[in-house]
Amino acid sequence: MTNDSMIAEPLGRFVRRGFGGATRYVVFILEALRNVFAAVQCHHLTVEQMHRIGITSIPLVATTSIFTGSIMSWQLAYQFADMIPLTYVGMAVGKSVMTELAPILTAMVLAGRVGASMCSELGTMAVTEQLDAYNVLGMNPYKFLIVPRITAAVIMLPILTILSIFVGLLGGYVVAYIYKDVSFHMFFSGVRISYKDWDFAVGLIKAALFGYFISGYACYFGYYTINGAEGVGKSTKATVVFSMTSILIGGFALSKILLI
Repeated sequence: MTNDSMIAEPLGRFVRRGFGGATRYVVFILEALRNVFAAVQCHHLTVEQMHRIGITSIPLVATTSIFTGSIMSWQLAYQFADMIPLTYVGMAVGKSVMTELAPILTAMVLAGRVGASMCSELGTMAVTEQLDAYNVLGMNPYKFLIVPRITAAVIMLPILTILSIFVGLLGGYVVAYIYKDVSFHMFFSGVRISYKDWDFAVGLIKAALFGYFISGYACYFGYYTINGAEGVGKSTKATVVFSMTSILIGGFALSKILLI
């Protein structure tokens, strides 16, 4: 076997496997879109998933957000000290938390918590033939399993992001007050200086897209899981990796498109 063939054959298998996976993912999402009204028809399932994704994630999101705002505030106060008025600490923290940090870090946390859980649940159903049982009984898995999860994630991520923004700003203020003696009025005057409704809207748009990334990958990899427990582990890993990568790339792309 020549050196060229040793390189070309694995590369060809990789490209073919990647193209096949991308095609299957597109077909999967189109089928989910075709059944999108199941989110309303089976609203009890959607509400159940909203509770599992959103309400149970509040403590973790709040904890992450308060330290995110705190770290951001401390770093800015440290960098700005003796250089510019500390009012600008609130301005910088507010801007960065609304448009970038809150949606991205909230999505990262949920990719590990919700995405992995969702994928392992569906993956276990796939390898134990429960998904086949749905089809045999004439119950569309997309209607009862896939669409409610994706819809719930797209709805709950922006709501959790709003909570994250509020808690992040509060954490930033507390740190600025304790360590740099920045008053409430000074900090939030800075936040109001730079505030724009569009910045807030961009954060929520990002959050909705990230919710789709997390739930879409989780449902896709879970639905097509094979090879038992080992396959469930591989699908869960793929879900987290693809979700986090897409969150970072999507966050940059949306910032480039929307913040001009």
